[in-house]
Amino acid sequence: MNAVTSALDALPPMLALVAVLVSSLVAAVVVERVVVRLLRRLGRSTENALDDIVFEELRLPLVVSAALAGVFLLTGDGGVLDALAVDAATRDALFSRPALSVLVVVWAWALNAIVNRAVDAVQDAGPRFDFAPVFSNVWTLIVIVAAAAAILSIWRIDVTPLLAGAGIAGITIGFAAKDTVANFFGGIALYFDDTYKIGDFVVLDSGEKGTVVKVGVRSTTLQTRDEVLVTVPNAVLNAAKIVNESAPGSRKRIRVPIGVAYGTDIDAFEAAVVGVAEAESLVLDSPKPRMRFRAFGDSALEYELLCWVRSPVRGSKATHELNRGIYGRLTDLGIEIPFSKLDVTLVNGAADAAAGATGQPSLGDD
Repeated sequence: MNAVTSALDALPPMLALVAVLVSSLVAAVVVERVVVRLLRRLGRSTENALDDIVFEELRLPLVVSAALAGVFLLTGDGGVLDALAVDAATRDALFSRPALSVLVVVWAWALNAIVNRAVDAVQDAGPRFDFAPVFSNVWTLIVIVAAAAAILSIWRIDVTPLLAGAGIAGITIGFAAKDTVANFFGGIALYFDDTYKIGDFVVLDSGEKGTVVKVGVRSTTLQTRDEVLVTVPNAVLNAAKIVNESAPGSRKRIRVPIGVAYGTDIDAFEAAVVGVAEAESLVLDSPKPRMRFRAFGDSALEYELLCWVRSPVRGSKATHELNRGIYGRLTDLGIEIPFSKLDVTLVNGAADAAAGATGQPSLGDD
């Protein structure tokens, strides 16, 4: 830098000014034609798409930085503008501060674009990252605030009154939008906990159940089996008990309770029910369907058929088809499916005593 300054001092001021401007333009062209192309080629040689995004978005700030490098040579103490008798205030107002402001803007734009494009690339990698756009919005807000603060600092604008006003406004907005803030942070917590993702079938402790079709900053939308959309605030979900029937795997085990009469050949009964399950197309072949003897009931031997279906949304239909098939098969085999019934027995002695008290004939008399 000292050698460059000495060389410029040896030239007439106007010639030095032209030399600096031309050198800046040449530097920008070199960065564009050589450095940027080299970085792009380096990015294409790797399988990672993120470095391609970084190199592409750095092109503009690198070129602008090289082009504006000459401004700081012109405006420094002992620089060309100093030799041309341009005072420091004018140099700062017309050259240094605008150049710094432009650099802040282009670098902030590039950093924001890098993160946003990286978020899009990660989101396309799988449904696990469907909530990633929230972080893109947060990053954009951070970049805007930081760039605005830097520009205000460059132009020596006192931000103390603005900070005080922003604090009061923040408190007011915080009270007014506390539910929105709670939903926002609730959504972030759900994302980090990996509670669910788009396409999962979930059941809430309030009774709602459905497929997750949208995960937003404020709320999550479920589509029920009746094709009705249910929007639930993220703050409510964060405090609720959620059963994700699609995790860790998409298949679901269903349980079909069955009762059979006492005295039934249970081996034949179990084989018949398992045969119905194995013949049902909605039931998976592995794990195999199985029967479980659960309890001796009041009027029946209580069994349970356990089998698996490919996804939670098929559970209800599979249960329907199994019930139909089991009923038909047991009917064909003559196996009784008992139902609750109440037998009332009238005892003659009690009936005669009641009749004697009232003077009426008993029900047991002919």
